[in-house]
Amino acid sequence: MNTILGNSKNTQKIKNQLAYATRNMWTGILFGFGIIAFIDEAVFHQLLHWHHFYDKSTTSIGLVSDGLFHAFSFFATIGSSFLLADLHRRHAFWLKKWLGGIFLGAGVFQLYDGIIQHKFMGLHQIRYQVDIVPYDLVWNITAVILILIGIILLYRTKS
Repeated sequence: MNTILGNSKNTQKIKNQLAYATRNMWTGILFGFGIIAFIDEAVFHQLLHWHHFYDKSTTSIGLVSDGLFHAFSFFATIGSSFLLADLHRRHAFWLKKWLGGIFLGAGVFQLYDGIIQHKFMGLHQIRYQVDIVPYDLVWNITAVILILIGIILLYRTKS
């Protein structure tokens, strides 16, 4: 009897995961945005003092922009945590789909930061008074690797 009930619970969980597959992915993407933004802001802005979110003005404006950037990362992380709790409540959490979303979100955010914000908009560079090419290469190649890991994980959940 327990095996039959166990199988029906498992079957229902799989149905829930499939029904909420997209939400698992988007919850992971939002969490990935928040985590990578937090790491960027904490490590490169606060600990290493390499740059601010906006470096085209005074240090005070740079610090305000860092605060707004930190608020974004906080709200993205907390918002995704509420969505994650809802997935658990519905017995629809799918770890591999969620992790794929995290890697994809983190990579897309980092690539956007490295190409759009650093190069096209010129809001800031990774670092100043050094040869920036190696930093840009590491930053953007790491972003592409994160994206590829996310795509592979998400692809493996397709079937």
